[in-house]
Amino acid sequence: MLVLIKGAGDLASGVALRLKHCHFSVIMTDLPQPTAIRRTVAFSSAITDGTAVVEGITAQRASSAQDALSIAASGDIAVLADPEASCRSVLQPAILIDAILAKKNLNTALNHAPMVIALGPGFIAGDDCHCVIETQRGHTLGRTIYQGAALPNTGSPGSIGGYTIERILRAPCDGRFKPLAQIGETVAVGQTVAYVEDSEGARHLVPVLISGILRGILPEGIPVYAGMKSGDIDPRCEVSHCYTVSDKALAIGGGVLEAILHLDPSIVGQAPIPRN
Repeated sequence: MLVLIKGAGDLASGVALRLKHCHFSVIMTDLPQPTAIRRTVAFSSAITDGTAVVEGITAQRASSAQDALSIAASGDIAVLADPEASCRSVLQPAILIDAILAKKNLNTALNHAPMVIALGPGFIAGDDCHCVIETQRGHTLGRTIYQGAALPNTGSPGSIGGYTIERILRAPCDGRFKPLAQIGETVAVGQTVAYVEDSEGARHLVPVLISGILRGILPEGIPVYAGMKSGDIDPRCEVSHCYTVSDKALAIGGGVLEAILHLDPSIVGQAPIPRN
């Protein structure tokens, strides 16, 4: 059964990982220059690098919808540079998942696939999708919603190690992003881990506000705008967290899997797809 996932960032990749473990064929789409922060656990990296491996699951960059179908048939995840998911008309997926997490609906409709699932706020189950998955950290994370919407966006990131907005790095201005530290490095308060070069060539520094592990950061050369999320510090200082899918992504992935089986109980009992 073919699943098309719009978005290939870290949360979308957590969903893809869980679905692959359950023998679904997965094709993902993203921007030509992906803006995922947690690049080490995002299948979107395949667009720029050719391949991406997350917890033993491999994704390959696809050049077309037909190429994506061939990659998916081989057992890998296919990733297309196709932010509008225009490949949908060729792929005809059984399931479409909007995992862009834009906090609003960017042209996903109930008739885009036999089953349409959307992550987070901006969607109304029953109107523009069959199910919404709660993405806000807390008691309802990962829950399935078949009528209505997810909790509204708070504008504040979830707490990790007691920190919320302090752990997020943001671009100080419009320009091009240049990282000075690598994912997995230990960083200290006040340390400059990146800068943004504006249109006049001036460099604007990006310091960290808390000590911890650099869990995510944008790649070099990405165009950014003032206030754009550009990095993530994890105060728990567990390096392995940089290279494994998060608890949040797995919870959301579990919610997606529940929704699929709830909406189509006939899937239960199907023979597993043979693995190479």
